[in-house]
Amino acid sequence: YDQLIHDVALQKLPMVLALDRAGLVGADGATHAGAYAIAFVRCIPNMSMACPADERETRQLLSTAYEQDHPVCVRYPRGAGVGTPIPSDLTPLPWGKGEVRRQSHETVPGKRVAILAFGTLLYPALQAGEALDATVVNMRFVKPLDTDLLLDVARNHDLLVTVEEGCVQGGAGSAVAEALAAAGLNTPLMILGLPDEFVEHGEPAKLLSLCGLDAEGIEQSVRA
Repeated sequence: YDQLIHDVALQKLPMVLALDRAGLVGADGATHAGAYAIAFVRCIPNMSMACPADERETRQLLSTAYEQDHPVCVRYPRGAGVGTPIPSDLTPLPWGKGEVRRQSHETVPGKRVAILAFGTLLYPALQAGEALDATVVNMRFVKPLDTDLLLDVARNHDLLVTVEEGCVQGGAGSAVAEALAAAGLNTPLMILGLPDEFVEHGEPAKLLSLCGLDAEGIEQSVRA
């Protein structure tokens, strides 16, 4: 951590840090789980953090990071992707910008839900979004956070839900809460992420289910 601050961030070196064990890692267990990267990176000045949702975005965001003039972390999980087609080019993505992947059709006040997904939990969030008729946003960046998109979504929905495969304390959901507070918006926010405990080894899908971070768990949390 001292090396990251002293030798990289203070000098604003144009370095790409590829973090290849985002979230739970199955058989490797608690010693190798990448549960804390978002929290310990986003508090450092000059550092940025990108969270691709799949293998295509991983390539694109690594290319995006390479073009920057400061240190950028790109956080992606161990294992296989979801099978997204991968183009041959390395076209970067707009810096610091997310995208709406599903738009809710709900018009009844009090029932309009938006799920803000950081990283690979976009896909279970999309499944939950279908069941809930919720808007689903692929945020892509934790720092810089796409505050323009966030505030627009917050003003047009009654409940915001953040999902991340990382610790809740100081994580992406915390960044969203800070941005809402700074803008003076009081849209209710529910933050879903890994619990404040060490998650032991196991099959990743089962672990995510136990943590309430699969599609069913996200849906149940919103309904509750």
